[in-house]
Amino acid sequence: MNLVDAGLYGLLGSATVAIVMAIVLTGRARNVIAGLAVLATGVAAALTGLATLLGYAGTGLAIPVALPLVGDLDALVLAPDRLGGFFMLLAGLVIAASALFGIGYAHGPAASRTGWTGFAAFALGVVLVPAAADAITFLLAWELMALGSTVLLLAEHATRQAVRAATIWYAVMTHLSFLLLLAGFGVLINAAGGTSWTRMVGIAEPTASLAFALLIAGFATKAGLVPVHVWLPRAHPEAPSHASAAMSAAMVKMGIYGILLVTLRLLPNGGSWWAVVLVALGAISALYGILQASVQSDLKRLLAYSTTENVGLITTAIGVGLLLHQSGQHAAADVALIAALLLALSHAAFKTVLFLGAGAVLHATGERDLDQLGGLASRMPITALTFGVGALGAAALPVTSGFVAEWVLLQALIHADAKADRLLAVVMPLTMGVVALTIGLGLLTFVKAAGIGFLARPRSQAANEASEVGFSMRLALLGSAGLTIGLGLIPGPLSQLLAGAVGASGIATTGLTGLELGGLGVVVLNPLALTALTLVLLAGVLIVNVIASRRHPRREVELPWGCGGERTSPRMEYNATSYSEPLARVFGGSLHTRRSVEVEHPDDAPLLVSGIEFNQETVDLVEHRVYLPAARLAERFGDFARKLQNGSIHRYVGFSFAALLLVLVLVTR
Repeated sequence: MNLVDAGLYGLLGSATVAIVMAIVLTGRARNVIAGLAVLATGVAAALTGLATLLGYAGTGLAIPVALPLVGDLDALVLAPDRLGGFFMLLAGLVIAASALFGIGYAHGPAASRTGWTGFAAFALGVVLVPAAADAITFLLAWELMALGSTVLLLAEHATRQAVRAATIWYAVMTHLSFLLLLAGFGVLINAAGGTSWTRMVGIAEPTASLAFALLIAGFATKAGLVPVHVWLPRAHPEAPSHASAAMSAAMVKMGIYGILLVTLRLLPNGGSWWAVVLVALGAISALYGILQASVQSDLKRLLAYSTTENVGLITTAIGVGLLLHQSGQHAAADVALIAALLLALSHAAFKTVLFLGAGAVLHATGERDLDQLGGLASRMPITALTFGVGALGAAALPVTSGFVAEWVLLQALIHADAKADRLLAVVMPLTMGVVALTIGLGLLTFVKAAGIGFLARPRSQAANEASEVGFSMRLALLGSAGLTIGLGLIPGPLSQLLAGAVGASGIATTGLTGLELGGLGVVVLNPLALTALTLVLLAGVLIVNVIASRRHPRREVELPWGCGGERTSPRMEYNATSYSEPLARVFGGSLHTRRSVEVEHPDDAPLLVSGIEFNQETVDLVEHRVYLPAARLAERFGDFARKLQNGSIHRYVGFSFAALLLVLVLVTR
């Protein structure tokens, strides 16, 4: 038995233990033992994925079933390739960190038998999806992932109405995703005459295009791409925070894995319009997601929309890679595909720490509203530090993994020859503009999230009384933050490792950890030099601060006026709403912002003002213009159908007779 097979047995065994312990144990013991077992599942999956990426070939694990599934298929087969191994590594790391955080965080319904059983089943489904070697195994793992995440989302449905509404949205969209995937794989299975990935390669047109359209629609729904993203900003805020982290950082990546599986492995010879569709989906999602995130004051909702932005950038990179390959620019195409994997891995790292950080804030204060937070840096220093690192990664600042990933994507866009054909001449400049605007808005968004949430003065009693979270939660936060920084320090070895997952070449290591994109000329990224420059700048700031403090020591004096902050109130400081107000005005048409101002007057003095209340609400334009009208139409259709079922046996017999006549007419034609 080699490392890959041993890892597969290990993750199946630890997940089974987690489910059994979640059912058998009670109280604190359930949190600890079941949480550690789920953590072991994540570690086993990460090691299995790493072994696969390093080139260790497993014989595969066949799980017998009682009855044949399709044709002569009588077993579920797990045999990850290098692409699947990468996503197993990614999902395993996220699951391990989320489980460790959940040991201290889970309480109430999330710590129940149902809560931990759902989390264990979800974790198992997530890591098995990229390990599947055929369509049937893939779909079963996909449904296990969907079922487990739905149970997790329902954890607090008895106490919060918003959870029920979010679960309905999520359940509808996740089943839509499954139906689309079922149809798409059905088309491929029918054309290939088998269910294994190897049998499906090379399907001819127009079957290939039909399967591509169905499968990309299904995977885009799970990934949270616009316009099928509407479940994401509803579900993530309402799920327990350790589940939110796993859903955002790992589960949506299974949609990305599916897109890569289709375009690189199953149907590698698609037309140019396939690539254009992916670029359009990705660019629209990236820009729309970050615009929505920039004006949110609910911290978890902000992070959920940011996930749509990040997944949009990943999809854009995949589309650009495919388009460049088709134009013969293989070096730039390989760099774009490497950028897609780096973006996926970096997003998994920093979005894990951001959602866990939001969970720590929620655990300590009971608040997700940035307008009610502030001052947490001194009260929750570990949470503030790690959230700040995650925000740096999300804003793509040096020397984080987010910076490396977006730098590589920009290199692919810059060095692509847009003059090669007319399609590239149109697509590449537009893509560059969208990516640049997205990066800039991302910086503003996460300055708001970290600055408003953790700096300045507390804006509520809960924020003023907050204290640091427990040991296991701090450990998960530090581990995720360390990964966000660590991945940014080794771009060369990391990119070389990932190149095998997408068959890329021209990626080299310069120095100990630097990255050289040899196929694009002399393009080098040296993270050690960037780190040294950052430390020098920080040292300069510290030196100036020390000298200034010695020359002008701090004194406390009674000021007759409040310019020095003596009488400053939190009401005089920026909050999340006021910070994003300029963006809301500039992009108001796209954001569908609603504002209202209510002025109160004293009864005896109508010309005086006793109070002013300002409210601003941002509505998801896609949901408001597309999904809600469709839901109302379906509701009217349901009301009409209900009238037909009035309980009259005579009417039902008439329906049956009419149906029989219709069948006879069709048969006799």
